[in-house]
Amino acid sequence: MKGWESVLLSDLESLKGPGTLRWSPVRRRFGITAFGINAYTAAEAGQDVVEEHTEETLRHEELYVVVAGHAMFSLGDEELDAPAGTIVFLRDPTVKRAAKAVEPGTTVLAVGGEPGSHEPSEWESFFAAYAYADEGDPGRGLAEIEAALAEKPDSAVLLYHLACMNARLGRLDEARTALDRAVGLDPKFAKWAEDDDDLEPLR
Repeated sequence: MKGWESVLLSDLESLKGPGTLRWSPVRRRFGITAFGINAYTAAEAGQDVVEEHTEETLRHEELYVVVAGHAMFSLGDEELDAPAGTIVFLRDPTVKRAAKAVEPGTTVLAVGGEPGSHEPSEWESFFAAYAYADEGDPGRGLAEIEAALAEKPDSAVLLYHLACMNARLGRLDEARTALDRAVGLDPKFAKWAEDDDDLEPLR
């Protein structure tokens, strides 16, 4: 079996939900177990694309992405105009939420899961760090790595990228200390360092 799959949203099964809601079971289609994800599409303006509910029972965090069309969200006592491209995140499970289509063909992708069950990967931190550094702010890049290391102090990959950030800033003693710790935890980083331009001052 291949290690990946793809499908068009329009090719997914469309099922009737409560009221005017129609939903497409994305999670079930792929057998996803790490998080819940489904799509909701309205054929006409005024139809539901998120049914009114809270997450008080499951205590899930939820994120909605308007991938097509235009929606109007009701979030507690507030309303949010949400054209295509809008991302709505609800961290509070007690907030009552709902959304209706403003125009035909509106599609909303909903993702949910239990807080704490997903452990963010280190790559998010070092991708952000290099983006800041490449845009001229290596200090912010260093701070990004340091913040991640506060959560995972024995992460070899974060220590390696800490060495790179320190080297960019000319902090060579700190860079060498971080690199030595990274290599001590995972010897493969010694090989990485041989060809890494950021670490050339250490060679």
